[in-house]
Amino acid sequence: MKIDAHQHFWRHDPAIHTWMDDRMETLQRDYLPQDLSPLLEKEGIGGCVAVQADSSTRENDFLLQLADANQWILGVVGWVDLQSPQLSEQLDRWCPHPRAVGVRHIVQDEPDDRFLDGEAFRQGVRSLAERGQSYDLLIYERQLPAAIEFVQAIPDVPMVLDHIAKPRIGEGALEPWASQLKELALAPNLTCKLSGMVTEANWKEWSPDDLAPYIETTIEAFGADRLMFGSDWPVCRLAAEYPQVRSLIEPYLATLSATERAAIEGENAARFYRLGIGD
Repeated sequence: MKIDAHQHFWRHDPAIHTWMDDRMETLQRDYLPQDLSPLLEKEGIGGCVAVQADSSTRENDFLLQLADANQWILGVVGWVDLQSPQLSEQLDRWCPHPRAVGVRHIVQDEPDDRFLDGEAFRQGVRSLAERGQSYDLLIYERQLPAAIEFVQAIPDVPMVLDHIAKPRIGEGALEPWASQLKELALAPNLTCKLSGMVTEANWKEWSPDDLAPYIETTIEAFGADRLMFGSDWPVCRLAAEYPQVRSLIEPYLATLSATERAAIEGENAARFYRLGIGD
């Protein structure tokens, strides 16, 4: 099965989705399973992983309800307060659902670029291992130095890097992102999503050539066994429609073996998120 390892659903609410600024009118509407399903079908993708876009238990409930109603939503990455004294109780509520496969904190929005150094946060992430949960790491390029130390310090938790750490594609800046990404990728517990790249380019003017060095660097750093495809739909619609995003990685997949291609297109996501495909 081909799997989209990173996409979002929401019922648009300006009071909740405050990150959608005036440039993002395209996103300021509801995006629900009935909107995504025909896009997946057209691309031959059999399932997806829904990722939180709002840091609340309300969001968790919403996404899990969608997963209950749509079997092709294979897993949900939700949110808990990883620094809370009540973290254990929050995980008691989250973890029993069979589609609850991981947790994400939106580190990119933290004003302190060294947020990942915090011991309370690290201890919260460590606690995911015993609960069978993974951690989605969402950062900007400038947070890579802290992320390198963070991932190395917590080797027992499976982690996945969202959106290749959001390099400055629109500026054409490859360094220091490329060197730091390669260092980050040395951690064996870290996987990476080939996702979120078009929205780091110039939304109205990008070309596949603009993204090529970033895709090539990521593939070199992680290898086919630690990469997964993600559309970042509907956020990607700020710069590209679903078929364009999917086609971006096609030239690179075409150079791989059938086994390597299958890994990136679905098998790695199924294994990492324990999606139970074929169980």
